[in-house]
Amino acid sequence: MSATSLVAIEALDGDNTDRLQAEIDRLSAAGGGRLELRAGIHICRGLRLRSGVDLHLSAGAILRPVPDYAAYAHTTVSVIAEKSDRGMIVARDARQISVTGEGRIEAGCDSFITGDDETVGTFIPAEFRPRVVVFEGCDEVEISSIHISRSPMWTLHFVDCTDVAVRNVTIENDRRLPNTDGIVLDACRGAVIEDCEISTADDGICLKTSIGPQGVAIGRCENILVRRCSVQSLSCALKIGTETHGDVTNVVFEDCNVSASNRALGIFSRDGGRISNVRFSRITVECRETPDGFWGSGEALTVNVVDRVAERPAGAIENLIVEDVTGHMEGAITVIAAAPAGIRNIWLRRIGIDQRPGQLGTGQSYDLRPTNADLAPKADGGGRANAWTRGVDGRVIGLERYPGGMPAVYVAGVTGILMNEVRITRPTPLPQGWNKIDVVFETAAPDGSGAWQN
Repeated sequence: MSATSLVAIEALDGDNTDRLQAEIDRLSAAGGGRLELRAGIHICRGLRLRSGVDLHLSAGAILRPVPDYAAYAHTTVSVIAEKSDRGMIVARDARQISVTGEGRIEAGCDSFITGDDETVGTFIPAEFRPRVVVFEGCDEVEISSIHISRSPMWTLHFVDCTDVAVRNVTIENDRRLPNTDGIVLDACRGAVIEDCEISTADDGICLKTSIGPQGVAIGRCENILVRRCSVQSLSCALKIGTETHGDVTNVVFEDCNVSASNRALGIFSRDGGRISNVRFSRITVECRETPDGFWGSGEALTVNVVDRVAERPAGAIENLIVEDVTGHMEGAITVIAAAPAGIRNIWLRRIGIDQRPGQLGTGQSYDLRPTNADLAPKADGGGRANAWTRGVDGRVIGLERYPGGMPAVYVAGVTGILMNEVRITRPTPLPQGWNKIDVVFETAAPDGSGAWQN
């Protein structure tokens, strides 16, 4: 980088959007460079990053976006998430872009909270909330070393991007505000996420393949490496799905730590894309029960295939390795094919987990959400779109009681599963509502009924 490609901006009182955007545009037009925000508070509305530009937050710099959805009308994006069509920092079809430095982005979630839902213990979010970072169709992308706090919605969202690197990033969101996912790779090819710390009320690191404005999958998600990350999540810490319109393949999660989470590892097929060649290795887990209405309840591993929309059957899950996983859980390990596409070729090996009783008893149900019922919950039925809906019996649709009580491992409808050195330590005597059989398999009998095997 030459001396002329560095522009340093001092913190100023008031909105500094126009000056920041003008410098970004100028740097890009001149071939690229670094826009450095110096120590102090920088207030702005939406920024659009251009090719060749590094937005650098130096130590002590705080980027404080305006906490108003209308302030981002000029930084809209094509992929809508939770009704949001805009972001605080966006880019489209750009190359060699980055957000770096030891500074902070304080995203101001408090202004996007409209109430407190005491039934499930979460805040009620505003109908429209911006994401913090949304990059679409970009190549050679880097986010490194920054600290992001209190995101109103998804924090880092990469859509149809290639050659993505997220390193040493800290994300610290309010654990009572739904839909505040940490890092979302959406139909991205070639990505590394490493040495990050994430605490959030929703998914920690999530891979998916959404549907685009034309009604078809954005693309494939492939060749992804996630390593040495620490995640706390009130949904699923390390996850693939649920939006799976395109294929997901060649994914590795390794050397990660999951704590204070509903679920540790999860794969959820819903929308037609095939999920294959996935490996979870050397991961420690701490999974706790949560009240009805939350995602999951203490499962170390959840894998399932469910047809969410009849006209678009879910895709298969194939070739999954889960190995060298240790820790404790208050739920169970579940691998369930509830749709014809099925689950095939699963290896569970060298797993040592302490299964402990929780205080709520909600771990005694397995979770097949989201279901078709969650697409448009009735206003008088209780629930949240894409989350949970209660049936006429008052129970959350998609939460099913384990037949015979909660086992350590529950497998249903799976073709080809091998377990080697899987040791789940259970209390003696077993608590009420626990299955005396440690590993329960349910297979389809010729008459369509369930046949149980030990």
